[in-house]
Amino acid sequence: MSDYRRLYIPGGTYFFTLVTYRRQPIFADTERVEQLRRSFRKVKTKRPFDLLAAVVLPDHPHCLWRLPEDDADFSTRWQMVKTDFSRHVPAQTRKGGAKAVWQPRFYDHCIRDKEDFHKHLDYIHYNPVKHGLVATPGEWQHSSFARFVSHGWYPCNWGEIAPSNIEDIECE
Repeated sequence: MSDYRRLYIPGGTYFFTLVTYRRQPIFADTERVEQLRRSFRKVKTKRPFDLLAAVVLPDHPHCLWRLPEDDADFSTRWQMVKTDFSRHVPAQTRKGGAKAVWQPRFYDHCIRDKEDFHKHLDYIHYNPVKHGLVATPGEWQHSSFARFVSHGWYPCNWGEIAPSNIEDIECE
């Protein structure tokens, strides 16, 4: 049995990675990315949170969330997102009746400080380049990178060279 413990902090900011079942490239279809966005919006109306940054690759999304000041329950939110998304996606059924869309767990990391936030933000935005999907982050359409460029957080050409601050992150 695993000793894994999640850290729940009301109002906390978290980095997440979710992986599709057996790394199926279900998000290679743009309509599936749109369905994931609809699922986020639906869950946010019932259990609010701020989606600060995100990238959706063919077999996994990464996100940064900030929870409400009096709420630390990101697990229920992810369960709701995964369930809503799965209802709208055709997939094989696993033993026990669950659809084979997501791996059962997800990775979370509680953001400790401003430096940690920027490190994980850079990781999110550089991830499509890391996986060889594009040459620069701005070329990947399923990312919050363009929004951060428009707000002046990144120059347009950021990511042409691998950022050194993310070399030690491994969360997939």
